[in-house]
Amino acid sequence: MKIHEYQARRLLAEAGVPVPPSQVVENVAQVADAYHKIGGAVVVKAQVFAGGRGKAGFVKLCDNADAVRAAAEFMFGNKMVSKQTGPEGITVKKLLIASAVDIESEYYMAVVVDRGKRRPVAMVSREGGVEIEEVAATNPDAIVKQWLDPHLGLLDFQLGKLVRALGLKEKEQIRAAGKVLRGLAEVFCDYDCALAEINPLVLTKDGQIMAIDAKMNFDDSAVFRHPVLKEMFDPTEEDANELRAQEHNLSYIALDGSIGCLVNGAGLAMATMDIIKLHGGEPANFLDVGGSVTTEGAIEAFRIILSDAKVKGVLVNIFGGIAKCDTIAEALIAAAREIGFQIPVVVRLEGTNVERARELLKEAAIPQLIGADDLTDAAQKVCAKVA
Repeated sequence: MKIHEYQARRLLAEAGVPVPPSQVVENVAQVADAYHKIGGAVVVKAQVFAGGRGKAGFVKLCDNADAVRAAAEFMFGNKMVSKQTGPEGITVKKLLIASAVDIESEYYMAVVVDRGKRRPVAMVSREGGVEIEEVAATNPDAIVKQWLDPHLGLLDFQLGKLVRALGLKEKEQIRAAGKVLRGLAEVFCDYDCALAEINPLVLTKDGQIMAIDAKMNFDDSAVFRHPVLKEMFDPTEEDANELRAQEHNLSYIALDGSIGCLVNGAGLAMATMDIIKLHGGEPANFLDVGGSVTTEGAIEAFRIILSDAKVKGVLVNIFGGIAKCDTIAEALIAAAREIGFQIPVVVRLEGTNVERARELLKEAAIPQLIGADDLTDAAQKVCAKVA
């Protein structure tokens, strides 16, 4: 789960991290009052789940009410297009109006899950304000890391190493940076984050340390433990089909190809997408129906997959274990008759009662339901159909 920058700022402020005063607006009519509460030079920032806001013109420095209003009218009136949004862009529904600061230096701080070492890692860099992936690729030595014990968190000696790596000179600034990193690590642990990032952390020209941008992602499986995160969830920024799938206990991921994938199990999903690509196709999505497939679940799964206009064919790859293959075949036939498939649906079943399942599919005589002997055969057939 992701949250907006203004929400991440709130969590940091509650952890004792200094952030500039700010206001959030949802339309142009709210801008004048919000600016009046802050005054002076401000930064107007689109609140979207995508990077590249500055380059796209959706972060603007303004020094008067008219400029703030003009920035808001532009951002609310145009879709933001960046490398992360794709050419279709995304609609801006909220803006953050924050007090601007005079920046002396910029730094980077983050705590993230290191999946390779299976523990959190805290890292800092003197090269803040740019994408950390770019720094890692061009100057990896500029990133200093300390791996954390998941039970003990950020220890004092690790905090000291990381803060010293920032190269701050004044004792008060060093203490302030340490307080920021401590607060960031606490937020990461307290809220089951997958990522907690401040970029940039800045030293202002009057010697203050402040967080002026923040990004946080959370472990979806742990959100139920944090009512405040549930309140922060913004469904308007999520894929509508993914939300629809969640309502029916299905897992759906949208991709960019033309072949929909209906599977039971994440591992099977990976194998299905790999073999589609091996035979020249591109997955449009995958939908995991879990360990048991019901008629209702299969019908809803197909409705979700087929709602994607890019889908020109579907590969059903299901291993019948808890749900027997003949039960799965009956569910697929019911789905085909209720929805009325207009594109080819290649079916590969394996497991308990698979022979009976194949008989059922043959007897149904639905032209769009195409049986396959194995996974390779299924991939070849669906790729040929959409070629």
